[in-house]
Amino acid sequence: MTASSSGILSSSSSLLSGRHVLVTGVANRWSIAWAVVQSVIRNGGRVTLTYLGESQKATIEKLIEELPPDHRGTLLLPLDVRNDDEVGAVAERLRSEGVTLDGLVHSIAFAKREELDGAFLATSREGFLLAQEVSAFSLVVLCRAFAPLMRSGSSVVAMTYLGSERIVPHYNVMGAAKAALEASVRYLAYDLGASGIRVNAVSAGPIKTASGRAIKGFVDMQKAVSDRAPLKGQELTSEEVADATAALLSPLMRAVTGEVLFVDLGYRQMGMF
Repeated sequence: MTASSSGILSSSSSLLSGRHVLVTGVANRWSIAWAVVQSVIRNGGRVTLTYLGESQKATIEKLIEELPPDHRGTLLLPLDVRNDDEVGAVAERLRSEGVTLDGLVHSIAFAKREELDGAFLATSREGFLLAQEVSAFSLVVLCRAFAPLMRSGSSVVAMTYLGSERIVPHYNVMGAAKAALEASVRYLAYDLGASGIRVNAVSAGPIKTASGRAIKGFVDMQKAVSDRAPLKGQELTSEEVADATAALLSPLMRAVTGEVLFVDLGYRQMGMF
């Protein structure tokens, strides 16, 4: 493993050499999950991907064509976290092919737009439960299905956001879902620790993704972080978040579990704005 003069790992890093990571939640080329895919490959690992729906499948297939030649055969499987049979089918497919996983990336979240635009007080029962099921309970579902395919030293990483613990206008029901996700990370870390499997979360600052731009006031959120974070004047990138995720997936973080790693230019640590 080498480093450039800036201290950033070079493209030939072997940090994840020999490690196989299942990455969920790639929606398009701007997804944090897609940046994670590229970071895993850049650091010597390989991936299996999942999709939801035929439109998403076609999008990811085109992205796979852009990967290095030896990764263009990357396995792409249908996965609806609300369908236990489909989750089980993916696990069985990997098991039948003798696949052992070293990592799992959970980058799945959903809430109805109307639940984000209005007041949290107006959240519907259906909308609340939907956000919880897709954004938080899905981590439990995936860990239960894929932990049997993981060996000691494996790592699970879930994507979260500061709205889980602080008020972020228009994040609303997703904030409650991310809070549940982070609690799930801690309890799963306890359950899976006996098997040598670590479970952590990465809390990314605001990045220009499709889901981020769906939040009203997103541009203001980005500007606040850029202006007020200790690392001032910088714009957080998906690559920076992905590389932090790769570190958590790697043996370098072998003694870290049940934690939330903030990748936000230090914004969370600010006490006064």
